[in-house]
Amino acid sequence: MSAERPILPPVRLHTEAELARDALAAPLLARAVRLARWAGPDTRVGAGGELVEAQLPAAAEHLGLAADEDGAAEASEAWRLAVDTGLVEVEDPATEPGADEEDFADDAEGTVTAGENLALLTGGSPQDVLSIWLDGLEAAHADATAPVFDDFADLVGEDGSIDFDALDWDPETEAEFLDGVLGNLYLLTVGEGAGDEAVPLPALAASMIVPDDMGEPTDDILEQVSDAMMRLDDQFRVLEPIGIVEYRPVDEALLAEEGEESVPPADDDDVTRYGMVKLTPLGIYGIRARMLDAGVDAPAIGDLADKGADVLLGGIAYYPEAAARGEIELWLARHGSDGAAGELLDAARGEDPQAPLRRLHCQQALALVGAEAEPAVRAVLGDPELGGLARVWLAERGAADVPPPSEAMIFWLAIDTIAAQLEADGDLDELQGLVEGLSGQHSGFFDEAWRVDHPATADVLEAMGRLHSDKKQAKDARKAAFKARSRGGSGS
Repeated sequence: MSAERPILPPVRLHTEAELARDALAAPLLARAVRLARWAGPDTRVGAGGELVEAQLPAAAEHLGLAADEDGAAEASEAWRLAVDTGLVEVEDPATEPGADEEDFADDAEGTVTAGENLALLTGGSPQDVLSIWLDGLEAAHADATAPVFDDFADLVGEDGSIDFDALDWDPETEAEFLDGVLGNLYLLTVGEGAGDEAVPLPALAASMIVPDDMGEPTDDILEQVSDAMMRLDDQFRVLEPIGIVEYRPVDEALLAEEGEESVPPADDDDVTRYGMVKLTPLGIYGIRARMLDAGVDAPAIGDLADKGADVLLGGIAYYPEAAARGEIELWLARHGSDGAAGELLDAARGEDPQAPLRRLHCQQALALVGAEAEPAVRAVLGDPELGGLARVWLAERGAADVPPPSEAMIFWLAIDTIAAQLEADGDLDELQGLVEGLSGQHSGFFDEAWRVDHPATADVLEAMGRLHSDKKQAKDARKAAFKARSRGGSGS
């Protein structure tokens, strides 16, 4: 039942149906679909599956793009996505009937047929659509991290290998940097207290470059931030058409002259001119999927809905309050009220460090179960670990015939409640208020609290000694903590 703190906060995703609609509406995928449906027996492709140059004007016209180099480039990009996502299948000229050695030439032309995935976009499930879109995201990510070069031919050796050193480009480093930026953007978007605002591009670049402990950035660091910012400007322009971000590019008028970039001064009021980026709901889904593939713990609300109560209470141990409530609501909707209370109470038992948090979340879950929970709650009134929780729940509902708790149960519940908040790293002011409130309810609290048979007694009393604003009470708490440790078996 033990739980680990998640690296990232849980995110509430849009439904798969909503996300699939967003995916189909992404400009790049929509164009790829249109070209896949446009392609026919007369469509000719090169050896690499790309549309031959003679086909690009017609492809651009079909997409309603300008009849110029930009239109041709956008059409070519959409076609590449159609190939990468299996919307079209390229027929290798070397495998066609009657192929001979000439067909192996670099300029050999092949043909295309409709791919299986094309039909899935209209007749498949939302999961099918999202799976195809994720393939498209991978392709767009690869394009975004590709090197920029003037003459590719100069980089190809006699044996056909590419001289990456001449590019001053490391594909793994470039991909890791972009993934780091997207990870920071994800955290800024889904983190507790995060708003729905776009993030300034300089701040995003600085988050990857400026050390956390640096005060005033050096000129060298500022230059690195500037370089990163302009590279990200190029990358987000590539990523926006696949639908993961809303992006306002850097205002080109800010560049004094070509090749000279600058980072905005700290007092620049109009930081939006330096680029603003915001993750879309589809982007949140896509980046989370990439992180999961990379082995990163990126939870989503609903992940635990089909699990047992022990996994639920362990999984939400360190969730923010709103996220924990959302997960509990989905779990109850899946499991129903019958038997839920008993299962939750059973899962709340234990003496491990997370057990107090499980009991806290169990109490929150029982509040959502409602009156159906009362028989199961009454059944644990005599339980030393759950009896106090049960009495609080019944009292809050105005239930009759609730036996008064023993003094030992009152003290045990006080220690357990504070232990839960300490384990959760709650708000310091709230924790101080809880400490002073609980100790103030009982005269001579610390004279008795050290005797409480709870695994966290000594640790809780020690924390109360640090947090209590009354010096005498704080000293009494520290003395009680010492007694608890001397008593043995309580705390570490």
